[in-house]
Amino acid sequence: MSHTNILAIESSCDETSAAIVQDGKVLSNVIATQKVHEQYGGVVPEMASRAHMQNIVPVVDVALQNAGVGKTDIQAVAFTQAPGLIGSLLVGACFAKSYAQALNVPLIAVHHMQAHVLAHFIDDPKPEFPFLCLTVSGGHTQIVLCRSHLDMEVIGETMDDAAGEAFDKTAKMLGLPYPGGPLIDKYAAQGNPKRFVFPVSDMDGYAFTFSGIKTAVLYFLQKEKKLDAAFVENNLADICASVQHTIIKMLMKKLKQAADDLGIRHIGIAGGVSANSGLRKALTEAGEQYGWQVYIPKFEYCTDNAAMIGITAHYKYLAGQFTDLSISPTPRAAWT
Repeated sequence: MSHTNILAIESSCDETSAAIVQDGKVLSNVIATQKVHEQYGGVVPEMASRAHMQNIVPVVDVALQNAGVGKTDIQAVAFTQAPGLIGSLLVGACFAKSYAQALNVPLIAVHHMQAHVLAHFIDDPKPEFPFLCLTVSGGHTQIVLCRSHLDMEVIGETMDDAAGEAFDKTAKMLGLPYPGGPLIDKYAAQGNPKRFVFPVSDMDGYAFTFSGIKTAVLYFLQKEKKLDAAFVENNLADICASVQHTIIKMLMKKLKQAADDLGIRHIGIAGGVSANSGLRKALTEAGEQYGWQVYIPKFEYCTDNAAMIGITAHYKYLAGQFTDLSISPTPRAAWT
């Protein structure tokens, strides 16, 4: 019996990743993280694209070696087409096109956010349809209604900032190094989430807004530091816990509203912020309270990775959803 091996490339931001997916099973998932951005407090697009150019060939070679698959055993090549940093996307797209053309195999374009949702189908247990996915990252916050692997609808999203951006900007205000979101989570585990109260912003429907909490935290810190220069240092864990509690409360409120309105009890989270231990705990507790069947991907499949690109490509391959060499990456693109 012959197998279908898909080489998947992810290069939307500052991780260069390659994976081999065989018949819907991940054989390898290699990620090269770029450390160069830490000293700048954020991702520098030009540096990111240059690092992708340096990393992509060795990362693909290691992915093939780890999977025990030869170059000529590849039946399709998949890549992240949108959204992301255009320079970074171009590196992955050009590599994928060249590889597919050289092997004369189909090319599959994948939307990054759809891939985050389908990361749930890498391992068991897999969600039953229909299910709701709260997709939370540094650039996106969405509630996605999933009717099948390739039939999805964004029913709610942020009107301004993403939840991940709120975490990162709060960390920056607290003087924490980049990337700050995971550090907020780390310190929050040691703090009192009820110590400081921040406003819970609300919008109509399933829409989110996180610009308000960033402003509230900024003014709060300015006020307290005038009274005590060492306020942040002396209260860091409680500040992080209180901010994280507020952001998670906003996320869970809309997710609960959507689940109730649609009568859906299969609920998942995806995206980089789904690695947050506070959010994972909140979803697990909500599942117990409301009778939800909860799905949480492994940490390695929450942040940007090629395995999620490959699993999405697997379903697109089965559906015959291929693209031609004229396709171009784009920094922004709707996908439902």
